[in-house]
Amino acid sequence: MDPTLRLAIIILQSYLIGAIPFALIIGKKFYGVDPRKVGSGNLGSTNVFRNLGWKAGVAVQILDIAKGLVPVLLVAMFFDTQMPFENRTPFEDSTVVRLIAGITAVVGHMFSVFAGFRGGKGINTSVGMLIAVAPVELAIAAGVFLLFIGFFGYVSLGSMVAAVVIPITMFVRRNLLNVEIDGYLTLVYFLAALALLVLYAHRSNLRRLLEGTEHRFPKLMFFRRKHRHV
Repeated sequence: MDPTLRLAIIILQSYLIGAIPFALIIGKKFYGVDPRKVGSGNLGSTNVFRNLGWKAGVAVQILDIAKGLVPVLLVAMFFDTQMPFENRTPFEDSTVVRLIAGITAVVGHMFSVFAGFRGGKGINTSVGMLIAVAPVELAIAAGVFLLFIGFFGYVSLGSMVAAVVIPITMFVRRNLLNVEIDGYLTLVYFLAALALLVLYAHRSNLRRLLEGTEHRFPKLMFFRRKHRHV
């Protein structure tokens, strides 16, 4: 198969996998509710948790994570090493294509062709991709996310901070801790771009945070509860 056509197919399949609107499917099929018409109108797990309950929220979260992981795994399984362009990065060809597949899936989730080009914020789908390409940075960001949720109760704030922490963590590991990271100069810019994409998707949440009107989950503020009981 022509290398350019092969890459085009990988991008298309990654987008279509990422674009599957599991929040919409689960909401309509099992609850008779269109998540786009309740709460924030976002097709992500947070809005589903808030309006349809934890069972639906967990299901959407798991499936949205899978949307980021599956395209990367498919590339790892089926892609051969012939590229349609010269690879000037320090990564192997297959790794570059995995990054392309992952980010395309995130874009598909955020702008789903099956849901009027609406979607979620991209956090869970990004998590699925990062499991494959940056597991250490993802683990640290997950810890930061939980800390922010525990103290402040804002899922959006925790998500934005975690997204920014990922490229910063890689920068610190490489430049301050002298950890060897294969393809660092490619991956750190890629992760920074992904963080900017997540911040862009959360621009309305950021505005509500500044206005003091963002929805909070008090039940998740376990550090605050523990402090009050002392």
